[in-house]
Amino acid sequence: MATPATRETLKQYALRALGKPVIEINVDDDQLEDRLDEALQYFSQYHYDGIQRAYLKYQYTDADKTRITSDSTESITKNSVTTSWKEGNNFLVVPESVISVINIFPFSNKSNMNLFDVRYQLRLNDLYDFSSTSMINYDIVLRHLDFLDHILVGEKPLRFNQHDNRLYVDMDWANDLSVGEFLVIEAYRKMNPETHTDVYNDIFLKRYVTALFKKQWGANLSKFDGVAMIGGVTLNGRQIFSEALSDIEKLETEIRSTFELNPAMMIG
Repeated sequence: MATPATRETLKQYALRALGKPVIEINVDDDQLEDRLDEALQYFSQYHYDGIQRAYLKYQYTDADKTRITSDSTESITKNSVTTSWKEGNNFLVVPESVISVINIFPFSNKSNMNLFDVRYQLRLNDLYDFSSTSMINYDIVLRHLDFLDHILVGEKPLRFNQHDNRLYVDMDWANDLSVGEFLVIEAYRKMNPETHTDVYNDIFLKRYVTALFKKQWGANLSKFDGVAMIGGVTLNGRQIFSEALSDIEKLETEIRSTFELNPAMMIG
């Protein structure tokens, strides 16, 4: 199939690119699956088409409040001295597909505008007629208020590592958040190829999978390098392996220099 849409069709596409069925590709199916997983992982880690910006909604529950605000301590013995430290429970569990958290949207009572709110007074007194009133002063005042909020309140520090699937938010959970409120998290998450099947047809992924299969094929044949076959044919696995390494190096250089997002964009 010229347009892969599943794991199996992508696998067969790469094998045909290496010469199957004219040439026997000496690679076990489990090895092919491993190389395919490796290619998908690399693709989602470094190619901008392998990820998508997402907004995750999380509702703060009583169970979260109990876990986060509880005093959890652990004892450590070092050099015959036992000390205790408080284990941080101030984290949210995020899906395994999330690879980077950029921001968490501010949560406060700003949406509950009342008579004594500055924005309410501005709109009441200065913006009663949009056709004859300039928006410049209103815009400047809002920017100033946002700047004051940033200075006096500050942003909530975030800590995230994709390998433990925990988003740490360093704040006063007991007072800054109420049970039932929602947190909106801006993040990058991996594209699921089983849902977005067009991922399997990405030109870079097809070339990269083919190169990894070729590397595995060369590695297998190199164990019998120099063995003469019937008819005088000699296996040359080392050459296949060397060519595959060169192809992989070129592809990985291309993806890191052309298709990778700026790391600064993916760090909150």
